Formats: sequence, C-alpha cells, structure tokens
Amino acid sequence: MSTLNGPLKITVHLFLLSILFCGTLGAQQYKIQNTNSSLTVSGTSSLHDWEEVAETYYGTLTLDKEGELLLKGLEITVKAESLKSGKGGMDKNTYKALKTDTHKNIQFALKEVKSSVKKSDTVHSLLILGTLSIAGVQKPVELPVELQINGNTITITGSKKMLMTDFKIDPPKALLGTITTGDEIVIKYTIKATH
Repeated sequence: MSTLNGPLKITVHLFLLSILFCGTLGAQQYKIQNTNSSLTVSGTSSLHDWEEVAETYYGTLTLDKEGELLLKGLEITVKAESLKSGKGGMDKNTYKALKTDTHKNIQFALKEVKSSVKKSDTVHSLLILGTLSIAGVQKPVELPVELQINGNTITITGSKKMLMTDFKIDPPKALLGTITTGDEIVIKYTIKATH
C-alpha cells in the first residue's frame, strides 16, 4: 500500500481543505437592527382594534451569495415585555397571556426555504418554514417573506395571520371579562439586517 509524501501530499491536503471550506466562503452573516425596522402584532377586541409594537428584538440572517442567492439562516428573538400598545392595562394583560414571568422571549428559527422566486437581481419572494416559540409552546410556521438586498443591508418584509389559541394562549380579557380579544392576530414585519 503506497503512501503520499512530499509536494504531492501537501497538494492533496490543500485540495481537501479547499473542498471543506468552499461551502462557507460565499456565506455572509447579517445582524438584525432595531433601527429602521418594525415588528407589530395587531388584532381585534369587542371594544376596538389594537396594535402592539415590539421595541426590543435581535438576531442574525445568513445568506449564501455563491451563484443563486440562498437564505441559509434566520434567527429572531423578541423580548416579550418589549411589546407595547401605549396602554399599560392592555400590556399587563398581554404579558400575563404570554406568561412572561417564565417565558421572557418570543423566538423564530429558520428550518428551510420552501420556495423562492427571483423578482429582480435584488428582490426575492420566499416562503420559509421555521419554528416559532411563544409562551413556552413551539410550532412550525410558514412565513411569506420578500427579501431585498441594498448594498450591505438586507430587508425582509411580510405579514402572517395566526391564532393565539394555536400556542395555547387565552386571548386577553379586560374589565372583568366585559372586553374580550379576538383569537386571530396579524404579525407584520419589516426587518433590516446589516453586514
């Protein structure tokens, strides 16, 4: 059995290293910024429509720019008690429903890209599948995303309707139950990430 030595051995090692690292060379990680981003949750109640704005969230977005653009990773964490409606009583009921005493964060982590349509060189429409964790309950969720590249900034936008009860959340009530909240909510997101 022959063994490699000398310059040939070095060449083989360099070749193997290039194969090992070629998959990561095109990948670029972007940091999600609160600045110029927005993430809102809205719904209805027996009294009026409502909206809460997330003030604190962070995460990363990873793109592979080798050849066709590919979304390789997306992780977002929202501090649950940073959701603000401008009304203290409603916020208090929201935090109780979200069980923020034991579940401080709402989290989303990408599992796969289900579909991708290139609309232009800088804009892609995606349907992504990820795991959403709310109030201690994890569920697979599909999100429609429009991804736009502008220099070193990536912007993802979209909206998703969901039911609170899907995550075992009792829709909040107020004034001894005389004001009830609808089960359906809409999450809207315009998230900017920079390299």
